[in-house]
Amino acid sequence: MAESPSAKRWLPLEANPEIMNQFLWGLGLREDEAECYDVYGLDEELLEMVPKPVLALLFLYPLTHQSEEERVLQDSVKKEYDDQVYFMKQTVGNACGTIGLLHAVGNITSEIKLVEGSFLDRFFKSTAGMDPMERAAFLEKDREMEAAHSVAASAGETEASENVDTHFICFTCVDGQLYELDGRRSAPISHGPSSPTTQLQDAAKVIQGIIQKNPDSLNFNVIALSKKTT
Repeated sequence: MAESPSAKRWLPLEANPEIMNQFLWGLGLREDEAECYDVYGLDEELLEMVPKPVLALLFLYPLTHQSEEERVLQDSVKKEYDDQVYFMKQTVGNACGTIGLLHAVGNITSEIKLVEGSFLDRFFKSTAGMDPMERAAFLEKDREMEAAHSVAASAGETEASENVDTHFICFTCVDGQLYELDGRRSAPISHGPSSPTTQLQDAAKVIQGIIQKNPDSLNFNVIALSKKTT
């Protein structure tokens, strides 16, 4: 889930909405604000079943020789991106699930309420003025997040192992653009115009493209973080 410049490695987070909800709520995302849900398929009928409005999507996909080659190639092209996008690098091995959730929440702090003084509230306030590598270093040294991640990773149904060949990335809409946020990349990737009401369908198209490039793999998972409505 990442080649890591540091020696630190965590256990991987399972693609399980229930575990992610407990993890996020425990860190300060209010239960009455947002919740993670499984996305059971990418055709229109199944996307309709996803609770709206969708705030962000997490996508788990297999790391293959082809996906790694593509990442290196894309990273060789310098990207400009909106400074409103909250982006951080990943330096801790297997932390991609947590980084994905931080990317999801970090880009919607104006749309949701965090518990004041909670871990997430403090984390985003502390890292607001940092660059992506400084945010990564801040997370790496944070014992509270490491402990919370460890509890969440241990709660999975599959036996946790450090040796995994899958990776989480996040998709979310910021200032009218759909961004792919991946801590292993040099910068966010813009996938063109989007909106809060179309980002689920827009991200689904990008995800379908990734799946089609890996026809031999079944190891894909999509989870939506949706705002709760009263």
